[in-house]
Amino acid sequence: MRLLFLGDVMGRAGRAAIAERLPGLRADWQLDFVVVNGENATAGNGLSEPHAKEILAAGADCVTLGDHAFDQKDMLQFIEAEPRIVRPVNFAKTAPGRGARVFDLPGGRKILVAQVLGQVFMRRAFDDPFSAIERVLAAHPLGWQVNAVLVDMHCEATSEKMAMGHFCDGRASLVVGTHTHVPTADAMILPGGTGYLSDAGMCGDYLSVIGMDKAEPLRRFVTGMSKGRFEPAKGEATLSGVFVETDDATGKATRVMPVRVGGRLPQAAP
Repeated sequence: MRLLFLGDVMGRAGRAAIAERLPGLRADWQLDFVVVNGENATAGNGLSEPHAKEILAAGADCVTLGDHAFDQKDMLQFIEAEPRIVRPVNFAKTAPGRGARVFDLPGGRKILVAQVLGQVFMRRAFDDPFSAIERVLAAHPLGWQVNAVLVDMHCEATSEKMAMGHFCDGRASLVVGTHTHVPTADAMILPGGTGYLSDAGMCGDYLSVIGMDKAEPLRRFVTGMSKGRFEPAKGEATLSGVFVETDDATGKATRVMPVRVGGRLPQAAP
């Protein structure tokens, strides 16, 4: 199975890059399934229904969210009607939507997509991510009930992401970190056969401060005072993420490669 995961879509620039480039990537790389993290796609804060529809129409099979899952209030209703959107599995128990879903692919193949929020340095304490993902993985054994498992680990600390990768090793096809908007260079296959990347980066303008127009963040860092709101940078976006190829029989990763397409970062693709 050939899978693509794209990191946090950041504002209008990120959405435009997805719309422009994802259809071609699907065809050129013969992708079986595409997951996009969309939690910053609407003005850098959450994901609205119209923008979710844009990302799905561009070729995403599933859109994951994050700690900003419901910053756009229409998502509270839309997530119940759209099964292709996955919010964190350890979010509030009363939250709408689901944190893990199994998707059917041609040929009878199945892929599980799950998202979990970390706890370290996050704005508020969420339920334990390790016990939450344990329940999901135990219910969907890799190579038995599903042909692939993709886990989006949404958190700040690379140590917590790495711990999640080792925790899932052998039971997931890919564990990929999101949230920091900065792509890491540690793509690898862990000993048990799980593809891993600490952070996929963002789909946004990298001439910025993690996707925001740099003027206001710089002002706050330098002076300690704010003058206006953070606004997403509007320059050309780089698509950042990770490609993984798996063995359909075992679900284990056979190849993992960082992806960077367009924009300012050095290009990297399978």
